[in-house]
Amino acid sequence: MEPSPSPSDYDYRALPKVELHRHLEGSIRVETLVEVGQEHGLPSDITALRPLVQIEANEPYTFENFLSKFATLRLFYRSPEMIERITREAIEDAAADNIRYLELRFTPVALSKAERFPLDAVIDWVIEAAREGEARYGVITRLIASVNRHESPDLAEQVAWLAIERKGKGIVGLDLAGNEAEFPAEPFAAIFREAQQEGLGITIHAGEWNGPANVVEAIERIGAQRIGHGVRVMEDPEAVALARQRGVVFEVCPTSNHQSGVISRIEQHPLPQMIAAGLKVTINTDDPSVSNITLGHEYQLLNQQFKLSEQILRDSILTAARSAFLGEEEKARLVQRLQTELTTALPGV
Repeated sequence: MEPSPSPSDYDYRALPKVELHRHLEGSIRVETLVEVGQEHGLPSDITALRPLVQIEANEPYTFENFLSKFATLRLFYRSPEMIERITREAIEDAAADNIRYLELRFTPVALSKAERFPLDAVIDWVIEAAREGEARYGVITRLIASVNRHESPDLAEQVAWLAIERKGKGIVGLDLAGNEAEFPAEPFAAIFREAQQEGLGITIHAGEWNGPANVVEAIERIGAQRIGHGVRVMEDPEAVALARQRGVVFEVCPTSNHQSGVISRIEQHPLPQMIAAGLKVTINTDDPSVSNITLGHEYQLLNQQFKLSEQILRDSILTAARSAFLGEEEKARLVQRLQTELTTALPGV
């Protein structure tokens, strides 16, 4: 990896960017939670609420603690208006960070639980709000329906078919998320294979809280085109070779990887080694509100730690654009737009 030149003085918020891995449920503004809490008798004191939904410096950085934030967040999905609001606000926040293209993944089952909303209604609310947010804020927005490993394959199949039926309405992919350390992906393989045959892109959380064998499983058994996180792939040269050979894209989320205990210190993050190994690497936030970050923050953090060159920054953004779950014509237009903008933003490349 070329260590210089280093773009140390950029306004990273102004850099045109692409995000492929952002969870709607982890993107809710704390201020919005306060308002909803006041309306519904939920926690509404911002000082008391913040540690329940955001990672703080004095907390243990473990996946159990990271996931615990979502137990509180799920209490707040109390109305269609709330679900629509958080979707629009997530897109507004992406626009403020100069994100040109956003794939926003959401978990219909989680959004439906507080009030037992029908899954199809929840999906349609998110679709409509995403359409409104895209028109209002100018961020090209597509959706990925997500299911969790700890839930039943029958439930995952329901979500998959509802997503397939809405392919032309903004849903472009299917995601498997959740606790990979304790729940295998194999029970979901046939569902994801079928979804891929029906035209959805496939992204699988793997190699985050468990080892490289999960990355191999996601690629070979489930047909993953992209891997959520995947940083532990570097523990096995054969897994690295497989991912490189298949052209699999890694949706890396550095701060999240640190806060969830995948890496003990940010300076130990394997992103430079992944790039040096020839893997396709993109930079993402995962849950920006939970981590209290932006995508611009992630680019700045990585530059501070690893002195990433202008070329690496440019390549990561264009890799994300080329890896979008879009039709070829749409994707080509996105890549061309970013190439033009990056020529101005990164004049040294």
